[in-house]
Amino acid sequence: MATFLYRLGRTAFRRRRLVVLLWAVVLGAVGAGAAKAPAAGDDGTSFMPGIEAQKAFDLIGERFPGSDADGADARIVFIAPEGQKVTAAGNRAAIDTLVEEAAGQSQVARAVGPFQAGAVSEDGSTAYATVSYKVAAGDLTDADKQALEKAVDEARDAGLTVETGGTALATQPAAGGAGEAIGIGLAAVVLLITFGSVAAAGLPLLTAVIGVGISMCTILALGSAFGLSMTTGTLASMLGLAVGIDYALLVVSRYREERANGHEPREAAGIATGTAGSAVVFAGLTVVIALAGLSVIGVPMLTKMGLCAAGAVVLAVLVALTLVPALLGMWPDAVLSRKARRRPAGRSAGAGGNGGTRWARFVLRRPVTVLLAGVVGLGVLALPAADLQMGMPGAEAKPVSSTERRAYDALAEGFGAGFNGPLTVVADVRGAADPKAAAATIAERIEGTDGVVSVSPAQFNPAGDAALLSVVPSTGPSDETTKDLVQTIRAERPALEEGTGATFEVTGSTAMNIDVAQALQDALVPYLIVIVLLSLVLLMVVFRSVLVPVKAAFGFLLSVLASLGAVVAVFQWGWGAELLGVEQAGPIMSLMPVFLVGIVFGLAMDYEVFLVARMREAYVHGERAPQAVVTGFRHSARVVTAAAVIMIAVFSGFIGAGESMIKTIGFGLAVAVLFDAFVVRMAFVPAVLALLGDKAWWLPRWLDRILPRVDVEGAGLSRVPAAQDPTGTGTRPQEPART
Repeated sequence: MATFLYRLGRTAFRRRRLVVLLWAVVLGAVGAGAAKAPAAGDDGTSFMPGIEAQKAFDLIGERFPGSDADGADARIVFIAPEGQKVTAAGNRAAIDTLVEEAAGQSQVARAVGPFQAGAVSEDGSTAYATVSYKVAAGDLTDADKQALEKAVDEARDAGLTVETGGTALATQPAAGGAGEAIGIGLAAVVLLITFGSVAAAGLPLLTAVIGVGISMCTILALGSAFGLSMTTGTLASMLGLAVGIDYALLVVSRYREERANGHEPREAAGIATGTAGSAVVFAGLTVVIALAGLSVIGVPMLTKMGLCAAGAVVLAVLVALTLVPALLGMWPDAVLSRKARRRPAGRSAGAGGNGGTRWARFVLRRPVTVLLAGVVGLGVLALPAADLQMGMPGAEAKPVSSTERRAYDALAEGFGAGFNGPLTVVADVRGAADPKAAAATIAERIEGTDGVVSVSPAQFNPAGDAALLSVVPSTGPSDETTKDLVQTIRAERPALEEGTGATFEVTGSTAMNIDVAQALQDALVPYLIVIVLLSLVLLMVVFRSVLVPVKAAFGFLLSVLASLGAVVAVFQWGWGAELLGVEQAGPIMSLMPVFLVGIVFGLAMDYEVFLVARMREAYVHGERAPQAVVTGFRHSARVVTAAAVIMIAVFSGFIGAGESMIKTIGFGLAVAVLFDAFVVRMAFVPAVLALLGDKAWWLPRWLDRILPRVDVEGAGLSRVPAAQDPTGTGTRPQEPART
């Protein structure tokens, strides 16, 4: 592989104008496609097939034709001025006017006012109206949205406090806003400090932005065909930017190193692409496999986000292997520091020590102390993960500045906490002798269950073989007591089915969130096991070792559990939550732990390959195991540190997002990179390798024969003569290969 990439790097350097032109054409083509593509609508796929809430949801769509169970809705909450009631003549007239205007819009299926439905609180201070639409929220026209907003404003002008919940006017999640821009700015500062050159700092940023631009334009262009929204592309944007900078950083850093060792520009670009590029390929492969593996969880949205992000990572790898050496060909000396440019041609920078060397020697002197400190520290941080509670926070997790949150709070105060998360029960009465009596019996039994406030009268479909019931719990939608209530109601099903001949299923947003959280929690450990086994196999191929992959997998488990513990402590327990703008602590977003495990696996393997590949390279070229650790740190510690700081900066930018899921993912990934790069890779890895010595690189002969051989460390490059180049005559020295 190293030989192929070496030749690819030299070719890209030589044909630099053609390579740059091709990437510009690709960017322009997908940009034009994105501009002309229709907006992505709802793809109609099930959120998570197989769970009871989803099956009940599908049954409603089948038995109640035209009900549009997946259609958008708006719950408009009215609060009377202090000392008044919503039933006062003026307030009532304003509410009725709003409902009439909402009902007159083309996409509205029905609009029910509070005085028709009895939706007025006992003290008369609060009421709500429900507007149901024929289409999903993503398919609503701007005209219908603006008409509803105008009607709401008119009601406010009449003196009422009006807030809107539901999906119709829900604010779209922002990826990071100014915070993301700050993250990119911090990345630029880190690159400038690391390289001491504006060009060297700007090149990784430029190539990463080009890669992300192509990825996001592709998502937009294909959005309508595959149901890909901007939310789906958030992860692609986040990861594409981070790994794009890191991969380019690794290649540029190795290019500068080879130039310092006396190689002419084209040869240095070839060696950098062959060695650092090999590490980029395998690092990117681990991220892609981890992200693509999210598809086995069974959540269509998760699958789309994972595949989109995997595509962004593939683009980042291709950019690093082709566009980066091409741009180095455009400005071969600009990326060098001033000191390197002043150095006479052919004079090597030498192999002096640096901060990485000093740290590695410190760890080699005290491996047991460093190892225990790292393991114990991360172990303590991981303890809160044992209390992980997964759910799907709704409007209660939004900022109090949002109308959705204020509508939620007003309904909870006026009608009770459970009113914001009613359960929908769909009864299948085809097997009942008396369908109406069977539905009434089911309603009566559920209403008598502890924790149920009320059950609505049964609403039958035209065929009379199914009925809908709305159940209001006494507790909020994210409360653990509500989860227990759902399980209790479902446990009553066998007895009711035997007595009435009818059966039922529980759904609604609350039940759906509960079922999804449970399914994802059940899938978390198997997914973790699968990707750990995957890492063992992949790293055995890369490093030709048994113990190095085991060490890497154990370090990954430490970092992911510690980061999960930090997420639980902040977002579930509320420790320091106000500092991050978290409005209300509660269950962790059910998708987030699975995301975290998959993404952190990929990033952890990135750092493992970046760092240990240089150690393996030194070992293969004749150094003893302890000195190979020092050599690896001398060449890679600064790059890995800079890459980690950049990723932390980029991910931290997403903490400023208004969307709870994006905020949680941004925080989780930032602390995961912090733990993995600076504790696991910088302390745990050298300490373990110091204790293992030469045994770290042991591989049974039978396994050595089975595993495919990939030249990540670039040993094969010593056998490839440097091609003659009019710009110089650098010839690679022959280095002794370890057998």
